[in-house]
Parts: sequence; C-alpha cells; structure tokens
Amino acid sequence: MKRILVLIGALLCTASVQAQDTDGNNKSLLWKISGKEMQQPSYLFGTIHIVCQENYVWTKTMKKSFEATQEVCMEMDMDDPSILMQVATAMVEQSGKKLEDYFTAEEYTLVEKYFRDSLGVNITMFASMKPIVLQTLLTSSSPTCDSVVSYEVKLSETAKEQGKEITGLESPAEQIKLLDQIPVDSIVQELVRIAKGHTDEMSQYQEMIDAYKRQDIQTLHALIMKSKEEGDNMDAFLDERNEKWIDRMAERMDQKSIFFAVGAGHLWGEKGLIHLLKEQGYMVEPVK
Repeated sequence: MKRILVLIGALLCTASVQAQDTDGNNKSLLWKISGKEMQQPSYLFGTIHIVCQENYVWTKTMKKSFEATQEVCMEMDMDDPSILMQVATAMVEQSGKKLEDYFTAEEYTLVEKYFRDSLGVNITMFASMKPIVLQTLLTSSSPTCDSVVSYEVKLSETAKEQGKEITGLESPAEQIKLLDQIPVDSIVQELVRIAKGHTDEMSQYQEMIDAYKRQDIQTLHALIMKSKEEGDNMDAFLDERNEKWIDRMAERMDQKSIFFAVGAGHLWGEKGLIHLLKEQGYMVEPVK
C-alpha cells in the first residue's frame, strides 16, 4: 500500500471511452444532475479533503450553484457533534498494545522525530492510539504550506450561514470500518518509510493538485488508477462506496435540491459517480 497516504489524505479515482466524453468539455469539478422525476436540479462537486489555501478552488459559478440548493450532503454529516467522539473512540487501541509496540525502538525514534521536526507534533500524546491516528495526522497537516483549508469545514460553515441542512452519505461507523480494513503492517511500513525520507508522495500529490486546479478530473482519475496498478487496492475506498452512495443520492434528490460534496476521486471513471448516475437515467452535465 505504497501510496495510501496520498490517496486517502488528498482525495479519499481505466476511464471508459464509451461511457464518458473524452474532450475538454468534461473539465469541471462541478456537475449538474437533472432528469427522471427530479423537480429541480442537484449538483455533484469534487473536493480535496485538505489543501493549501492557495490551491483552494471555489468559483462564482460554484458559489451560485451552492446557494441554489436546499441541502448540503457530504461523505459524513459534519454537523453531527457526535462524529468526532465516535472517530476518536475508534482510534483507541483496544488490545492493550501501545503505539510504540508496533515499531522497533529504532523505527519509533525515527517516526517520533519526523512528527516533531516536520509537523511540530509530540506523538507520545497518542500512546494508547492505533497507528492509523498518525496517518490521519499526516493527512490533516502539511509541511509544504503555512495555511491549510478543509473543503468540508468551509462548506459546513457556509451551509450554516445560509440555513441549509447538512447531511452525510455514510455513517461514522462505515468510515471507521473502512479504515479498519487497512492492514496495520502497511500503515507502519509507510510511516517508517516516510520518516526515513524514502518517499515520492509529494511529487505525486503535486500532480494531483495541479490536475485538481485545472478541474481535470479525468487526469486525476488516471493518476489514481496508476497507483492502483502499482498495488494499491482502492476498490473499498472508491468503487464500492460509489455503488452504495447512488441509491442514497437518488433518494435525497427526489425530495429536494442537494449539493453533494465528495472527494474528487469519486467522480470520474467507469465506476465513478458521474457514470453511475447516467446509468440510472439521470442527465449529468459539467458546470463551467
């Protein structure tokens, strides 16, 4: 699971030529959903969960589409005060092992130093936690910029200001189960590799950021598929979740206009949300 850090943190996407257009008209992070029995359109927007302030993409068209909807639906209901508690509880190691027990003494010293020097974090505070908590810290912090932005936080704040309901496509339990599927050995190996400086994740991450800023979700998808070909099994993180989300999206869209905001990696591809929505009979069009 060599590149799992980039994939989970940045985007938590074989494009089908027959299924989707391949010209430049599909370059958009925002897609309008209409048709079937919908009374008014809904929108599908691709986010990056954590991004440097200068790479934050939010246009006037996106703002206008957001304002036109009645509800904001993200991967989880970010307005639920119990979510953080549920996630934090799930990250506590129940076996009795300490965080450092997953590493050799040399490895733990390296990882501890990396977090202290690069992120200013003392990992001894997480002694009773699972190794996944360190990976979560890495994906929510960036040594490459002074100010990071969370799309989910921004959209939640704006939704509250506009009096919109905030909902989620899946429960915290479902996301926790997803994280629990990642082999602990893979997480530990990745953390040690990064601490040793044996990593090319930043160059890969920058490629994804560049594609995202161009709103080129097809290239974004290709980069993720490249990682999948190199051994990362992303089916549970992307394809299986997309299949599960479609019915839940349809149920909400039949009732009101929704602004769906999910990781951009979920949008494109033969098993992406755009294609799956079209298969269900919806009209899905890029919004420029």
